[in-house]
Amino acid sequence: MAFIRRVRTASGATAVQIAEYAGGRQQIVKHLGSAHTDAELGLLLEQARSLLADPGQAALDLDVTPTPRVAGLVTAPADQPALDDITTPVAEVRDEAGRVLGTDSRLLHQTLAGVFNSLGFDVVDDPVFRDLVIARIVEPTSLLDTGRVLTDLGRRPASYATMKRTLARAHATTKEHGNYRDQIATACFTHAANHGDISLILYDVTTLYFEAEKEDDLRKVGYSKERRVDPQIVVGLLVDRRGFPLEIGCFEGNKAETLTLIPIVKQFQARHGLADIVIVADAGMLSATNLRELDDADLRFIVGSRVSKAPIDLESHFRWHGDAFTDAQVIDTITPKTQRGTSKGATETVSDPHRKAEPIWEPDLHPGSWRAIWAYSTKRAVRDNKTLTLQENRATAVVAGEKTARAPRFVKTTNGARTLDEKALARARRLVGLKGYVTNIPAALMPAGEVIGSYHALWQVEQSFRMSKTDLRARPMFHRTRDAIEAHLTIVFTALAVSREVQARTGVAIRNVVRQLRPLRSATIAINGTQQTFAPVVPDQQQTILDALDHGEVTH
Repeated sequence: MAFIRRVRTASGATAVQIAEYAGGRQQIVKHLGSAHTDAELGLLLEQARSLLADPGQAALDLDVTPTPRVAGLVTAPADQPALDDITTPVAEVRDEAGRVLGTDSRLLHQTLAGVFNSLGFDVVDDPVFRDLVIARIVEPTSLLDTGRVLTDLGRRPASYATMKRTLARAHATTKEHGNYRDQIATACFTHAANHGDISLILYDVTTLYFEAEKEDDLRKVGYSKERRVDPQIVVGLLVDRRGFPLEIGCFEGNKAETLTLIPIVKQFQARHGLADIVIVADAGMLSATNLRELDDADLRFIVGSRVSKAPIDLESHFRWHGDAFTDAQVIDTITPKTQRGTSKGATETVSDPHRKAEPIWEPDLHPGSWRAIWAYSTKRAVRDNKTLTLQENRATAVVAGEKTARAPRFVKTTNGARTLDEKALARARRLVGLKGYVTNIPAALMPAGEVIGSYHALWQVEQSFRMSKTDLRARPMFHRTRDAIEAHLTIVFTALAVSREVQARTGVAIRNVVRQLRPLRSATIAINGTQQTFAPVVPDQQQTILDALDHGEVTH
């Protein structure tokens, strides 16, 4: 007759086997494994009972139906005998079969929490704040629904009231540590300084709108690239050249983008005591005031120039070479600090079209100018020409009355009559393919190619903004008070830092990482009078991600 055999192994575990008597001696039919806990033992015993109870198990060739029983781990005798030296009878206490109490994606939470801590964010000693950040990464939702997300991640969520108090603490300021954002921003800077390059800082702005009808002191209707008429706020973001966030700021919704740069930079400088950095921003930040204040603060800058300034900066080139450019041609010249061509009190001529050679910018020699670099790309010219043709066709259709439009480009109105602005169109055609850059860094310190390459890193800021708006769903916002809005931005800022770090380590988009790790669910099982949670089996592809995030091998 076959029976279940439990024995103590040399390592201290309890082995479970199916055995039978043959010729008066015990013969092991199948070894099922070894257990180190009561729950593991219960699973092995349940497996053994299933094998004995299944008449289709031809491998065992046994025709018996055992009675399920509860059993404990075998206590090791003093002399610790070998595996085959012990046969322990099973206790005669009946038990029900094992039951799954629940499953969850705690592996994903543990992995993201590990990245959170590795960035130094555990300086904020607030598990609820950490859970809010992780929930924002995994499944952005309302604060009220966040408890469901955390439960699915194997966490016991705090109450809704506690979450609201955590948001209040996030924006509260203490003398010793400041607020949560101060601590997170400091940790971000430390991480970037130790793992990257903070000599080049990239800046850009975006808008976040609200599902609200009325404006207030912060939420105001302003310029929207999406042409929304909802109240909004303007958000400025500083990142390093990898796109890792360093500083975030919030402004009134009707504030001009050009007026946001200096406050964010000064806030960043004051926090970290920095001076020798390069600020990179797009043409939207190009204003005489911004450039002067950055220069007065002994900061270097690289800012995109508007194509409309090309005829002034490249007057000499157009005189000597006409509209001819070669692919990848770079012209290093100067540009006036003001629209009049010279700064107040300056007497030098900005550009002399009678001289074929372009002037080489030096701060002492050209106090009324900045350094300007213009680059020509054939690929960009083709794209620009295509865009201009579409705009010309639209303008022509409007002039002919075939379409109605509100002030389209290249349409001028004279005495109530609309005509095609051929001069403006010709000027635009002349400048296709050109991209300009303005800087206060002399050529001896940074060649033109490096200036251009540094500017092109701005796509990292744009990617971070796209991530915050899509993957982290920073908008629309439903908070009403400024403190709640600032706390929400702190959560998003922290989640963005964790997400960027996950992508940097794995080379996989954060949305894809979540999609691959969330289905790996742990199971909590009640059996043999106890409960135990078992980790999931991790396929090789997902294990590669875990290894990249320094999570280590998962115990199966």
